[in-house]
Amino acid sequence: MFSSLMPQRREFFDLLAAHSDRVVAGANATLRLINGMGGDKDEVNAFIKEVDLNEKSADKIKADIIVLLHKSFTTPINRDQIHTLTLDLDNVLNTLQDVANAVSMYNIHDSTTEARELAALSADACRRLNRAVIALADKKRSQETIDLCKEIDDIESKADKVLKRAITKLFQDGGDVWTAMKLREFYFLQENVLDYCEDAAKTIEEILIENS
Repeated sequence: MFSSLMPQRREFFDLLAAHSDRVVAGANATLRLINGMGGDKDEVNAFIKEVDLNEKSADKIKADIIVLLHKSFTTPINRDQIHTLTLDLDNVLNTLQDVANAVSMYNIHDSTTEARELAALSADACRRLNRAVIALADKKRSQETIDLCKEIDDIESKADKVLKRAITKLFQDGGDVWTAMKLREFYFLQENVLDYCEDAAKTIEEILIENS
């Protein structure tokens, strides 16, 4: 019975890796969605559904991690940090879902260069986040993990510049105000994905510092 309270080191890391896998899948679906806007409506709706399905799948994994935290006597790393990282990953996917649902909610028919850039940067950051979470289980890969976290920070900085350019362009073109306001909100949702990736990267860095 006591052994059931002491899960193998891999159990937590495997769940975190599975959670981050869903983040990558959600980000890739969002990228395909934004690149495909203006095309076949059924395909666009299918991408939105795919993001939703990944978010629901990730919620199940998040619940499994929290249950495991409650029933475990020991954890391979600080249990609060495991919980924080789980919530960070959850925030990324929830915001990807917000981006996908905004396409239909705001009735956005066509993407823009900036929207596609932000989607590509988000997918790139999520892939690196996934690799960092997987590498976290192996102390010998600490430098690789640190490098990945730094790359996520660099990507977020690039996204900030794209966002500023996008907002400036919206209000320089003298177009429809309502369309500009919708796209402004859409861009900020996209940029929030990068912010949450950066939060997760910072949590991973804190875990590495505490366990070095």
